[in-house]
Amino acid sequence: MSKFTVPDKVLFVCTGSKCAKRGGKDMYKLAHKFAKHAKDDIEVFRIECTDRCDYAPVCTISPGNTWLKEYSPKEVLKLLED
Repeated sequence: MSKFTVPDKVLFVCTGSKCAKRGGKDMYKLAHKFAKHAKDDIEVFRIECTDRCDYAPVCTISPGNTWLKEYSPKEVLKLLED
């Protein structure tokens, strides 16, 4: 069994149709660029749907299982920096 590195933080950004229209797609692109230059090891994943369309856009950050709804990019990047 081979070993692999586990990132310090993981961001899952919903880019389903409603979230994408409300900023999810742009948030994914911004966070992906941010992660490349962050001091922590951060991985950013695009997910298709969280089934929380009433709260779009939606994302979650681990560890901590923090869910954000109707977020601004500034809020997400601040949590990734902490």
